[in-house]
Amino acid sequence: MSGILTACHLGPTPYREGLDLQEALVRLRAEGGIGDWLLFPDHPSVLTVGRSGGWDSLRVDRVTLERMGIEVFEVARGGDVTWHGPGQLVGYPIVELTVRGRDLHRYLRDLEEALCLALGGWGLQVGRRSGLTGVWIGEAKIASIGVAVRRWVSYHGFALNVAPDLACFELIHPCGLRGIHMTSVAARLGARAPSLEEVRRGVAEQIGRRLGCHEVRWAPAEAVRRLAAGDRSLILNTTRDHAA
Repeated sequence: MSGILTACHLGPTPYREGLDLQEALVRLRAEGGIGDWLLFPDHPSVLTVGRSGGWDSLRVDRVTLERMGIEVFEVARGGDVTWHGPGQLVGYPIVELTVRGRDLHRYLRDLEEALCLALGGWGLQVGRRSGLTGVWIGEAKIASIGVAVRRWVSYHGFALNVAPDLACFELIHPCGLRGIHMTSVAARLGARAPSLEEVRRGVAEQIGRRLGCHEVRWAPAEAVRRLAAGDRSLILNTTRDHAA
């Protein structure tokens, strides 16, 4: 399978805006107006609750979260509750799954494998755990995955801990699991850890390969926002120079 995966680092992106951008691109992808995309937003601290989640996965009450300035969103993705915020690489692949056999299980495994390969390139011994979606280092989780599909186009995606404040995960039972610990690239590699930009580029390349794309191109954030607003003129100017 060949094709182009267009990636974009959106920069600072409120979670609501991230949802709106995904919705717009899912619609365009389903209509055949665009190809496959991979969005990388930088979200402020926020909690999201997936279809399998419940408020019992929160370890603090809503009043406390409001006082901390942390919003909570109930979303359409699979999975339970997770945290997004600074230092974390969040990725939203907007991908047509019909051409990939409409195999959601395979798609989830492809995302896991791409993350494993990228992290392995920096010397991390990562893997999967039977019956649990995501990427692990031993008993600690380093990446969470939760996707949704509309008209056989994927959205939502993954959250990889590069250098976040891991204490933020104390607000929740991550992914609804009791007693698990979250880890990060920085916690494992210390001074040898790659930058968030390096991880972004590495993950994008591995996802492109796992999805059968022959090239990953980078688009500026302005192009995505204007595309979502109905202006497709800038999308032709994708380059390799907008990943920072």
